Amino acid sequence: MKIIVVGCGKVGDKLCGDLSREGHDVTVVDKSDTVVNQVCDRYDVMGFCGNGASYKVLMDADIEHADLVIAVTGADEVNLLVCLIARKAGHCQTIARVQNPEYNQEAGFFKEELGLALLINQEFASAQEVARVLKFPSAIEINTFAKGRAELLHFRIPRDSILDGMTLNDLHERLKCHVLVCTRERDGEMLIPQGDTVLQSGDVISIVAPGDEQAEFFRKIGLDTHAVKNTMIAGGGDIAYYLSRILLRSGIQVKIIEKDLKRCEQLAERLPKATIIHGDASDKELLAEEGIDRVDSFVALTGIDEENVILSLLARSKGIRKIVTKVDREAFADVFDQLDLDTMIAPKNITAEHILTYVRAMQNSFGSNIETLHRMMDDQAEALEFYIRDSFTHQDIPLKDLKFKPGVLVGCISRGGKIILPRGDDEIRAGDTAVIITTLKGVSDIDDIFAK
Repeated sequence: MKIIVVGCGKVGDKLCGDLSREGHDVTVVDKSDTVVNQVCDRYDVMGFCGNGASYKVLMDADIEHADLVIAVTGADEVNLLVCLIARKAGHCQTIARVQNPEYNQEAGFFKEELGLALLINQEFASAQEVARVLKFPSAIEINTFAKGRAELLHFRIPRDSILDGMTLNDLHERLKCHVLVCTRERDGEMLIPQGDTVLQSGDVISIVAPGDEQAEFFRKIGLDTHAVKNTMIAGGGDIAYYLSRILLRSGIQVKIIEKDLKRCEQLAERLPKATIIHGDASDKELLAEEGIDRVDSFVALTGIDEENVILSLLARSKGIRKIVTKVDREAFADVFDQLDLDTMIAPKNITAEHILTYVRAMQNSFGSNIETLHRMMDDQAEALEFYIRDSFTHQDIPLKDLKFKPGVLVGCISRGGKIILPRGDDEIRAGDTAVIITTLKGVSDIDDIFAK
C-alpha cells in the first residue's frame, strides 16, 4: 500500500521502519529537513520537508494516490487537520494520534465527523497496559484479546520454582491446570514450545488460560495474584493522569510526585482522591519521606529514560512488589533488558501495534479480519487475533488435520463469549475469533499460517 506518515518523532520514526520492512510504499513528511533526511537514510522511504497540514505539501507527497495517511505530529490539532485535508484531497483512509485528555473524551465525535479510520491516544493506551499488570503483578506483560475475555500473560519463572526442570507434558499432568504455554524466552531467544520443551528458572513464558484457571495456576506455582493496594508514580504527565483515574476507580491508592508546580495544581484538581506531591522524584530523601519503603508498586513515568531506569533500580532495592518503567529509546533497549527491570513499557511501540493492526486489516483477504496485534520479545514473535468469516477455507476441520507452517500455534479460540484452549479435535469456525502465536513475519490473514 501507499502510506504517508506525517510527523517524524519517535512514533513516526518507528512506523516508517515497521511499514517499510513490511513492504509498503512509505512517504514521510516533517517540518525538519534534517529529520526527514535521517529517516530516509535509515529506511527505504521517500521524504518531503514541509507542513503536513498544508494542502500543497500533501499534494507534493502524492496524496491523490495514497491508500492511508497517518498523522503523528506532536500537536493534536495538526494531526486532526492533516486527516481532514487528506480525506478531502485524496479520499484515503486516515489515522490520527491525539494526546489531550479533553480530546480523548470526544473520540467518537472526531472519528465520525472527520471520517477517521482510527483515533489513537497512546498515553491512554499505555496507562491501560500499566493498570493491567498492577492488577496482576506477577505478570511482566498482559496482552488482551476477544474484547478482554482472553489474556496472554507473560511472566518470569522465579528461582526454585516448581516449574524449574519441568517439561510441558509434566506441567499438565502434575499441576492439573487448564493452561496453554505459548512461548518461552531464554537468553534473548524465543521459541514456540512443544510437549517435551523443558522450562527453567529465569525463563519468561507466556500462557493463555480461562479466567478462573489463571489464579489457580499461579497459586500452584507460588506466584501472587492479588492486585497492588497502592502505588507511587514518578512523573505527572498524561500517562500518570490516565493511570491514576483507572487505579482510583479500582480502589488502589495513588501518590504522584511531579516537579512542575502548575502541573501539580492541575492534577490535584482533576484527581481529588490522589495524593499529589510537588518535588523532584529523583530526590532520594523525598522518596524516603513519602514512603517509598511502604508502597506495593512503583511506576517511573518521567520524560527521561535514564531517570526512569535509575528510579526503578532504587525501587527494586527497596523490595517493592511491582515495578513499571517507561522507556522509549531503542538504542539502549538491550542494556535495559539486562537490568531485569520487571515490566517495561514503550508508548511508541503500543501506538505502532495499533496502527499495524489496522494496516494489515486493510490488505488481508476475505477469509478473516485481523482484530488485534501484539509484538513480543523485540519483535521475534507476534500474537494476532483474527475474526473468522464465512469464506474461511479451513473451517470445521480438526486442528490435528490441518498443516501449519513452522513457528505457528493456535493460542485460543473465542466462540459465543466462551474461551476455548484448543486441542487436536477442536475446529476453527466462522464467527470465531482465533488467537495465533507465530514467529512468521508480516502475517495479515489467517490463511498465511497454513502450508500450501
